[in-house]
Amino acid sequence: MQISKEELIAKANAASKNTLLETLNIEMTDYGEDFLVAKMPVTPRVHQPDGVLHGGATAALAESVGSFAALIFTDREKYFVRGLEITANHIKSISEGYVYAKATFLHKGRTTQLLDIRVTDEADNLISICRLSTISLPKKK
Repeated sequence: MQISKEELIAKANAASKNTLLETLNIEMTDYGEDFLVAKMPVTPRVHQPDGVLHGGATAALAESVGSFAALIFTDREKYFVRGLEITANHIKSISEGYVYAKATFLHKGRTTQLLDIRVTDEADNLISICRLSTISLPKKK
């Protein structure tokens, strides 16, 4: 049975309750055949002391959307997904509004996945470029 886009996004957001995603107000907003998008508000809650978006919050957004993307495109009955490595290059700072992270696959293997995650602001300015590698491991029976 095929699940609708709206149902999948709702399930992903429901799974975020009582997690870091809820703490940072990260919300999945869109997905397609090979991508997933999430947004996060930029408020003092995610600022570094000088009032701009903290790189760690950006990395948490990127890892969250990338890991969810890998999970969505994996047989969740048989496998679970874990992050292996994340890199983040911060290009521009932002102090308010929203940032959007779009995760797309560079490699979608049975065991490992590599995702490119571009973080942009509301005007589509590039804020950060991230790469995430994940691994799909079999669930124990």
